[in-house]
Amino acid sequence: MNFPPPFYRWRPHPWHGLEAGPNPPELVHAYIEITPFDLIKYEIDKKTGYLRVDRPQRSSSQPPALYGFIPRTFCDHRVAALAQSAERGDGDPLDICVLSERPINRSEVILNARIVGGLDVNDGGEADDKIIAVLENDNVWGNARDVADLPAVLIERLRHYFGTYKMIPGEKSHLTVERVYGHEHAKLVVEAAMQDYFEEYGG
Repeated sequence: MNFPPPFYRWRPHPWHGLEAGPNPPELVHAYIEITPFDLIKYEIDKKTGYLRVDRPQRSSSQPPALYGFIPRTFCDHRVAALAQSAERGDGDPLDICVLSERPINRSEVILNARIVGGLDVNDGGEADDKIIAVLENDNVWGNARDVADLPAVLIERLRHYFGTYKMIPGEKSHLTVERVYGHEHAKLVVEAAMQDYFEEYGG
């Protein structure tokens, strides 16, 4: 049987089998692991490509945006070099938060996201940046090109969520949100993560 290209006989691995996006680092693909309705922290299983339950969230805080990663990115020494205080990359794909006016309540979806900025996150000495983006052609957020175009309260919620989502009562948190950065620096982080991926895994 002949199938039209592109046709995948098997399910592509979300990290390695999908493209980084239509026009990276401006317009990227986001593979969504967690929605704003989830109280469980899901994470891609790096071996199989399926979602794995990482942990139930201990706090009452819910993700303020869609949360996932950019395919074919890898946080290593180039990403760490752009951070304020991280010593190394975290060895994961580059995380991305996507704002959407219309609720998207399903994970394991792929969408086009326009980069507007990011959070410089240091997790125990590791660069764990969170790219901030808006859903392409979104009726409310689609014209945003920088974090300055977004309401400050949305950025505040993102900072609070990531500043607290790993906190455990009685234990000191090793995660800090160092700063919020804009569109131009976010593009450098995405490019660095793509280069780190190429060096680690090839084209």
